[in-house]
Amino acid sequence: MKIVMFSITPLFPEHDMGGGQKHLRTIAHYLAGRGHDITILCTRRADTSAPFRWHERIEVRPVLRFRQPFPGPYDTPAFNIANIVQDVAEQLQNADRFYIHDGEFLFPSVYRRIPTIVSLRDNVYPETTLGAFYFQGHRLIVISEYARAFFAATAGRFFPELPQRMRVIHNGIDWERFKPTPPKRILGLIPVDPARDLIVLHPHRPEESKGLRQTMDVVDKLVHQYGLANVKTCVPLWLGLEHDPGIQAVYDRAYAEIAARGLTDHFVFHPWVPVDLLPEYYSLGGVTLALGSFVESFGNAVYESLGCGTPSVVARISSHREILPEALVDKVDFDDAETAAARAAAILTERRRTAPETLAYLHAHYRIETQLEQYAEAIEHAAILDEMRFEFTPLTEHMQYRLAPWCYRAAHGIYHDYRADYLDSPALRALVAAFQDGFTAGQAEGYGADAAQIDSWQRDGYLVPVNPS
Repeated sequence: MKIVMFSITPLFPEHDMGGGQKHLRTIAHYLAGRGHDITILCTRRADTSAPFRWHERIEVRPVLRFRQPFPGPYDTPAFNIANIVQDVAEQLQNADRFYIHDGEFLFPSVYRRIPTIVSLRDNVYPETTLGAFYFQGHRLIVISEYARAFFAATAGRFFPELPQRMRVIHNGIDWERFKPTPPKRILGLIPVDPARDLIVLHPHRPEESKGLRQTMDVVDKLVHQYGLANVKTCVPLWLGLEHDPGIQAVYDRAYAEIAARGLTDHFVFHPWVPVDLLPEYYSLGGVTLALGSFVESFGNAVYESLGCGTPSVVARISSHREILPEALVDKVDFDDAETAAARAAAILTERRRTAPETLAYLHAHYRIETQLEQYAEAIEHAAILDEMRFEFTPLTEHMQYRLAPWCYRAAHGIYHDYRADYLDSPALRALVAAFQDGFTAGQAEGYGADAAQIDSWQRDGYLVPVNPS
């Protein structure tokens, strides 16, 4: 079978820019191992413009002229978009399947005559979320129950067939790779001493929502409140930094704030870690911090770190609320530096490693073998289906509402993933506690909320409409 794949993110022979690209590489290798021939079309960048192979059956062609650097890939002249459509359409002429990684190819008319599978890897970037509204393929793969609920409550409001076409395939992790691994070659990349230093890992992209400021807050407390003078915090520098002055400015601001806090000796900025060194990198750490507000669809780093024996302290953001039970990982509310520092200090001073119960749960629920088998089944058995119908439901007085899946009741109020803050509303808290399956505007009046307030909460994303009568 000939399979064409699409990636709006640039791809590289040896490096992956993030978890999504790592999973694309793994899926492609698995399908190639089953005898399929794969062509991957991806974005061209100055440092990745020549075709290369990941496998004798996998050719990667960086030919698409999306705007670089990220974000705003569609902010490019129309002739570039026309050529992108041309390149994809030409490859599909002799293809048996089309797989869109991350849902960012927004031209369903191009693939209407070929069985198409779309995988949505995040719930944040506009090209991905638009991909759910544009979707007209056979199967829409999402990578967590959180992502399923998110897209069902948004695009699914207007396309009643979408929930039936969606399938949750959790990210799988190769536990034969991501296991405690003695640091060797990684020490040539990162100047730390695991015998002397208490090593904090911040293994994230440079977006501010990925939590570098929150990591600074915690490290500040570890050093100045808990007296851990030998803390070293490892922060990877973004791939192709020299081509991205916007990201360099993010790092420059971080350097200045770290210096102002007297923490320069406690941060180590190092090159982006190659794929083959990740197990050593995670094993090197004493604790991994994932404290940002980025609305993760899965968030691989937290769980790969745990697999390598290094405990994680993670904010209760989006899918992190569900992937592991509370008892199996250290969770804190977003921006709670006091609790996060206390958890991290205990882990570091006790030299604690991942609990056996946590490893057992991860190994049982997030196996790469299961993930790959499910992707192969979805791609190999894809078919051409009729176009999904659009269905509009007016928001009448009979409409019911419930708390949006991207919100939860926290101690500080109702947390909203997309606002990264807490709403202190006794009325809303009482309503969602009393009517977990949904309430009407009439029922809300008994809790001090009129129809205008319900409309405001709905438009601000705290409530979603459900179950019209």
